Amino acid sequence: MLTGLSFNFTLRLYSSRNENMSQSSLYNQNAKLGYSTVAINHVIDFKEKKQEIPKPISPSELLPSLPIIPGKLKPIKIVTRLTLVVSDPSHCNVLRATSSNIRLYDIIAVFPKTEKLFHVACTNLDVDLICISVTEKLPFYFRRPPVNMAIDRGIYFEVLYTPAIKDSTMRRYTISNALSLVQICKGKNVIISSAAERPLELRGPYDVANLGLLFGLSESDAKAAVSTNCRAILLHGETRKTACGVVYTMKKPQPVEEEEETLPACKRAKTQV
Repeated sequence: MLTGLSFNFTLRLYSSRNENMSQSSLYNQNAKLGYSTVAINHVIDFKEKKQEIPKPISPSELLPSLPIIPGKLKPIKIVTRLTLVVSDPSHCNVLRATSSNIRLYDIIAVFPKTEKLFHVACTNLDVDLICISVTEKLPFYFRRPPVNMAIDRGIYFEVLYTPAIKDSTMRRYTISNALSLVQICKGKNVIISSAAERPLELRGPYDVANLGLLFGLSESDAKAAVSTNCRAILLHGETRKTACGVVYTMKKPQPVEEEEETLPACKRAKTQV
């Protein structure tokens, strides 16, 4: 069975009762569709005005009780995500600074608006996810060296499918931009998420995997885009928050003579004099 993880809900601090009910219906619909994890996305757009990074919202502040996933009898998991929309190199300084609030988020994503910032995000920024524009034509072409470097660093690329449902023009941009990305990364390190604001905009994991075929992904890569790749992002974010380095150990091969001496007498090779 394909277990999906739905990402990229735009965080809205609702005040009215109707809006709070709409937020709750989104989580309930995710659980009914079989998603095990949902990310609350807080978007910071530095183009609008200078903003500070707020603390993530606790799930208990949004929902009194988490919806139960049918067939699993366990509540849906809610994680926090921060997305920075960067249009100038100075906006990246927020990620380089040791902000205590940034470390509180489970996932850090960046949405670069220029080719130079896309290259910086792939090669230098300590993030988990790079967002790809799907609502307009890309202002630059993807190049293989920075994309491969991002893949080597464990960074993933995100493609949204909800804009393709809303409008035919954005559908054309979504498919075109996704095909350009998949052609360069060869289907590796790609996730497909929703950014849905209404329950009707959500699709099940199998439907999203089928959309991945339209984006140029193979069947296995399309399934990974809503399951294993999403889990890898959570692990990458956990490593980013807790680990400062990784130690890799390798067992030193022993010579054949030493191996025979360490083996029991019954397992040693018989020799003839």
